[in-house]
Amino acid sequence: MLKSLKKDRVLYLMLLPTLLFFLVFHVIPILGMRLAFYDYRIKGDNIFVGLKHFEKLFSTPVFFQILKNTLIISAMKIFLFFPLPIMLAIMLNEFRSGPFRKGVQIVSYLPHFLSWVVIAGIWIEFLSPTTGVVNLFLNQLGMESIDFLTDKSTIRWVLLASESWRSIGWDSIIYFAAILGIDATLYEAAKIDGASRGAVIRHIILPELVVTMVTVLILNIGFFMNAGLDQVLNFTNAAVNSRIDIIDTYVYRVGLGSSQYSFATAANLFKGLVGTTLIVSTHLLSRRLTGKGAW
Repeated sequence: MLKSLKKDRVLYLMLLPTLLFFLVFHVIPILGMRLAFYDYRIKGDNIFVGLKHFEKLFSTPVFFQILKNTLIISAMKIFLFFPLPIMLAIMLNEFRSGPFRKGVQIVSYLPHFLSWVVIAGIWIEFLSPTTGVVNLFLNQLGMESIDFLTDKSTIRWVLLASESWRSIGWDSIIYFAAILGIDATLYEAAKIDGASRGAVIRHIILPELVVTMVTVLILNIGFFMNAGLDQVLNFTNAAVNSRIDIIDTYVYRVGLGSSQYSFATAANLFKGLVGTTLIVSTHLLSRRLTGKGAW
């Protein structure tokens, strides 16, 4: 162990900033979750109240609406978006032109590095009812303009589309790497047998991607309750707030806006417990059905 640490000390030093980041912003804050069971006071001792804040949370009428919104938006992002990076990775693998492939990769990766403030600005212009490209195209077809950002029937699809545009390239990296790692002899055997490209994809590439797909799906489901705070804050407005108000925005409002720190912590702890339950359940189900899991 010590020899390994000494030999790879440069790699461990490179890993240190990431470990410190997770320690400071993800591990240490877990200790603050105990506030969910106390009445927090800036001055004086906190008073233990047990499950009082959870009872208040479940008796709040708006809570079940935001829980419903969270589940619907998360389900759309996970299950409808899930096959898209796989399809892009397979498509990139089929490109025989190196420069063209690199160009597609760069264009698809770039949105991942943009903040949601910038992305929301782009999509607001893109979907503008008067000057947006989409509505100008609809007008050319003789159709009326649609205000996608204030229409309750379309706003969730806007969230899905903008999330897909931002993440499809970045999420395809792991699948593309897995495809490049497939044993070349499998392709040679398929070529000798006269298999078409479609057959190669169905019988070689997709089966070899199963482990990667299962792992990614389980990890995504672990973040099922994270419906996208930054995204929703930048796309929300009074007309559609009831359709995209999620647990994270609720915690943001009651915690930072109303200074109900203990109540907001209880809501966040509930979200974390649901996420943990989902990731363990999905892992066990996957192990039972496919024999493969996240660990």
